[in-house]
Amino acid sequence: MTAGSARLGRLVRRFGGTRVLVIGDLMLDEFVWGDVSRISPEAPVPIVRVRRRESRPGGAGNVVSNLVALGGRADACGFIGRDTAGRALATGLESAGGGLVGVIASAAVTTTSKTRVVAHQQQVVRFDHDADHGAAPPRLLQRLRRWIEAHARRYAVIVVSDYGKGVVTPELLAMLARLRARHGFAYVIDPKRPNFQHYRGASLVKPNLLEASVAAGLEINDRASLVEAGRILLGRWEADSILISRGEEGMTLFKAGARARHFPTAAQEVYDVTGAGDTVLATCALALAVGGTFEEAAILANHAASVVVGKIGTATVSVRELRRALGDRP
Repeated sequence: MTAGSARLGRLVRRFGGTRVLVIGDLMLDEFVWGDVSRISPEAPVPIVRVRRRESRPGGAGNVVSNLVALGGRADACGFIGRDTAGRALATGLESAGGGLVGVIASAAVTTTSKTRVVAHQQQVVRFDHDADHGAAPPRLLQRLRRWIEAHARRYAVIVVSDYGKGVVTPELLAMLARLRARHGFAYVIDPKRPNFQHYRGASLVKPNLLEASVAAGLEINDRASLVEAGRILLGRWEADSILISRGEEGMTLFKAGARARHFPTAAQEVYDVTGAGDTVLATCALALAVGGTFEEAAILANHAASVVVGKIGTATVSVRELRRALGDRP
């Protein structure tokens, strides 16, 4: 191993026990696995013979699962409904090793679930069960903010996993910026369009290429426009760093006063990108929490993503798998 790889390996070994709070939209990911051997005589659609079903935490819940798989102690913070999907999601989070101390169960909200039908390692169709409204009732949002304000100082890093389902509000984001200034925890955000104008003061914000383009207000079609978008977002979001994920093109890191740094993808085979952004978010959060630089966080996240896209479904990466990807044999 090189000195750099050895340093990365040491960072990963320090992930264990790091306390993380994940605030965001908790969802249930359901998978129906089967085979296709013929087309329906009723309509030109494939007939899927179901072999098995399973459910896993999705959305911000998948970030929790990834953090725990990497050795972190992750508590979820958000809403679930008092419904079948909510009960399954709570069970899934606990089974994955996540904490539920910040989760509010209420009949006033509906648990978001996504059901994917997969045949021969390919998604055939996805069914989304979601509430028609946006933000949760004000009384629940206020209760959530009070809990976060009382407990934020207990965590080494706070992650906002915003899926635009109503948990992450401008008031919440303003409070988190103030709390970070007061307590000094690392603060990582996965952004979504409804809140583009409200993100402030994070350690790292991780948009994908489309999100970065929309948030910066310019079309990203070459290296120059990418660099300009990164410069705009650093100022607009008042962030310490911006990490733009670019799919098969890798990732690009921006820091104030430094040149953009590009990290080519480390993936060898891509089977499914479902949840890969959550893996990147979780890895960056832990790396920054244990003292890694932004560059080291990006490198570790790149390797973690290279592992997870080689799996089918909402998957996670273990410490052993990440160390192996780095060439640091467990």
